[in-house]
Amino acid sequence: MADLGFSEHHQNEIINYMRFTRSKRILRLKTIDACFEEVKDSRLVEETFTVDEVREMLDGLQMVVHGEVETELMNSAHINVLQLRQLFSQAEKFYLRLQSDISELENRELLEQVAEFEKTDFKTFDKINQNPSKSKLAPMNESGVSELLNKEIARLQEENDKLKTKLRTLELQAMSVLDEKTKAERALKDLQKVQGEQQVAAHSMEISSLEDTVAALKVDFEKTLSTNAALQKDLQENLISSKHELLRVQEQLAMAEKELEKKFQQTAAYRNMKEILTKKNEQIKELRKCLQKYEPNE
Repeated sequence: MADLGFSEHHQNEIINYMRFTRSKRILRLKTIDACFEEVKDSRLVEETFTVDEVREMLDGLQMVVHGEVETELMNSAHINVLQLRQLFSQAEKFYLRLQSDISELENRELLEQVAEFEKTDFKTFDKINQNPSKSKLAPMNESGVSELLNKEIARLQEENDKLKTKLRTLELQAMSVLDEKTKAERALKDLQKVQGEQQVAAHSMEISSLEDTVAALKVDFEKTLSTNAALQKDLQENLISSKHELLRVQEQLAMAEKELEKKFQQTAAYRNMKEILTKKNEQIKELRKCLQKYEPNE
């Protein structure tokens, strides 16, 4: 018994379709035979014919046979389209996308297999089913639907697992970036603190030195005040001048402090730390966008 590689149900459907096409083929062959018989009965009434008469009869017969064959071929093509329409309609109900390989339609080996099937199993089937009942193309059974649903659920589950894994990876990357940002901020604060302490120490030393100078001037002033009034006046002027110098120095110290802070901001270490913080902030923004894309509710 030849096997086309289908289940019993689908093989029976193919047999029904082949019976239908065979009946159409037999009917069309009978029509062509009738055309020849009509020519024989209506035109072959004389014993002799001229060449023109024979040519005229053959041309007319050719036109009739050509029209019959063309009609049958067109009808067969349209029937095949309707058959495919039924199959595609059932497939689309289950969200399936069927495809056909046109090149396989002229596969000689498969065509011979179908011909052998028609000679053996098809005739056997005709003997068993002399009066087959008409039936529509049956839908897929519930087990097939469950199998499709299970496959789709498994595919969605696998895709969900992949997304979860990707999300965990993004979370780890985000935590790593946050840690790096925290470390960078700490390092920047420590650097600023060290720089600040150094600046305060330098300022304190300068102020202490100036205070010592003022104290020395005061001692000298007190010593000379008791000895000479003129010298006292000079010392007072010197004291006033020293105070002015002190104010000027303090102003210079303030300006130097501002300049030192400005130079610190222009140092490579400060710029590098600032660039690192800027890059880390941009990375955190991008990672948050990615997280919002995959987990918008969260």
